[in-house]
Amino acid sequence: MGEPRAPWIKNLGGIPSSIEYFEGSLYDRVSEIAKYYPNNIAYDFIGGKTKYKDFIKKVDDCARALAAIGVKEGESVTICMPNCPQAVTMFYAVNKIGAIANLVHPLSAEKEIEYCLKEAKSVVCLTLDQFYGKFENIRKDITLRSLIMTSVKDELSKVKKAGYYVTEGRKLAKVPQNAEVIWWEKFIAEGRRYFGPSRAAKVGDDPAAILYSGGTTGTMKGILLSNKNFNALAQQIITTNPMFKPGDKMLAVMPIFHGFGLGVCIHSMLANGGRCLLIPRFNPESYAKLLKKHQPNFIAGVPTLYEALLRLKTLDKVDLSFLKGVFSGGDSLSIELKKKLDKFLADHNASIKVREGYGTTECVTASCLTPTHWQKEGSIGFPFPDTYYTIVKPGTTEEVPYGEEGEICLTGPTLMIEYINHPEETANTLVKHEDGRVWLHTGDLGLMDEDGFIYFRQRIKRMIITSGYNVYPSQIENILDAHELVHMSCVIGVPDPLKMQKVIGFVVLNPNAHVSEDEAREEIFRYLEKHVAKYAMPKTIEFRKELPKTLVGKVAYRVLEEEELKKYNNK
Repeated sequence: MGEPRAPWIKNLGGIPSSIEYFEGSLYDRVSEIAKYYPNNIAYDFIGGKTKYKDFIKKVDDCARALAAIGVKEGESVTICMPNCPQAVTMFYAVNKIGAIANLVHPLSAEKEIEYCLKEAKSVVCLTLDQFYGKFENIRKDITLRSLIMTSVKDELSKVKKAGYYVTEGRKLAKVPQNAEVIWWEKFIAEGRRYFGPSRAAKVGDDPAAILYSGGTTGTMKGILLSNKNFNALAQQIITTNPMFKPGDKMLAVMPIFHGFGLGVCIHSMLANGGRCLLIPRFNPESYAKLLKKHQPNFIAGVPTLYEALLRLKTLDKVDLSFLKGVFSGGDSLSIELKKKLDKFLADHNASIKVREGYGTTECVTASCLTPTHWQKEGSIGFPFPDTYYTIVKPGTTEEVPYGEEGEICLTGPTLMIEYINHPEETANTLVKHEDGRVWLHTGDLGLMDEDGFIYFRQRIKRMIITSGYNVYPSQIENILDAHELVHMSCVIGVPDPLKMQKVIGFVVLNPNAHVSEDEAREEIFRYLEKHVAKYAMPKTIEFRKELPKTLVGKVAYRVLEEEELKKYNNK
């Protein structure tokens, strides 16, 4: 097997191009770190602090509790949670017993949650009390053995619990007393009384987690990732950020069910003695307060987050000299926004610039990052250690010359195992090239220059990004087209100053639908609320007599995009 071309290696500025990787499980890595730094803070959560030695005890108790309710090695446990200590504890406990963590967005529509539970064949699920209604509605259609219910207040002090009830808790619908659930505190207490086996010996290549993304066809797929995928990422992150020191703080607002949040903001910290500032829900105003209060060393977010921060008056006089790293990912960072952000950082005493990363959930998250010593305008930087990028002619494995656009392909230790239950799409995405290596075909267009800098251009696959979330038009169109009032639909993304893009639906009504447009719109939105996540909901639905077509009869969605773009530019 020959070495792929790697012009960036000569330009790394002292960062190694290859490192040795930890070969144990995620739990093994974090428990080892807990022995080195028992009194370091593992995470902060709404005023409370938890040391590594106490965190690992919580994980051990949770692993025993899972074993006590019969979860076996290789089974799937769904975590449908925001960034709360219970979610993090459960993630590592599931790993300890050799099960697979299935991470699901709690704001997903009921049918999406049902799909994810069925895809992963989950036997147990952990979720918040406020999402009980969703699970009650789908319970008859899934085969969960146990539904574990928790509340934000379960991890708060007595004083904070009282405050939480007054401000948030009393607004939530109550879970019925006779509900078939196991409450978190009882679940953990039962685990402490269990003394059977609660640990499985796992190695790097064994499966650890399932995250969801659209794959190459734009429909939701479960991505199976290994222990080594996450542990390698954690080592790569620290190797490419030598300014990191154990005890450094990362403001973790990117969610645990997202590769960026779980891989970078949580595991990369906990696998290296860092400190996670867990934020279950945030808005730009609260983010400004968090920055001032906690003074994190590292922050990571999507471009829309940074755009919103730039407009906050509350950050005008904040000293940001405590920052060691500011990372942008999840979407392309425009050159203009990067310039504004770099100026903002300089004006607030930060000695650093924002560094853009690039990656896909198929390799956990980032696999390429702007270096600290050399930045080129519009570039996403150099590949991580032991990670190679190549640019090929789309639809082939044929490498293109430096400077020429093609499909971005990558290979390295963070490549997924597979799309679960989708062998054909796995085979189309993980492709063996002539060099004998398996490469991930990303479906994204980009180029590489002679110095090894990578440039992202655009997605080959049709996809909308709104507030950092991937929205797949074909998926929403399939749902729309299933409604009896709808003859045909097309979903597009149009520019939005806050969300980057907003979702718009175009619908041709069924000729037999004898309702007004207002009545149809109202009924279709009610239907969508049951099937589409909030962040993916169309902002508006526009009715058309017919949709524009291409010469071969396909809906010409680009024509609609151009129409909406004109309207936007003429505002």
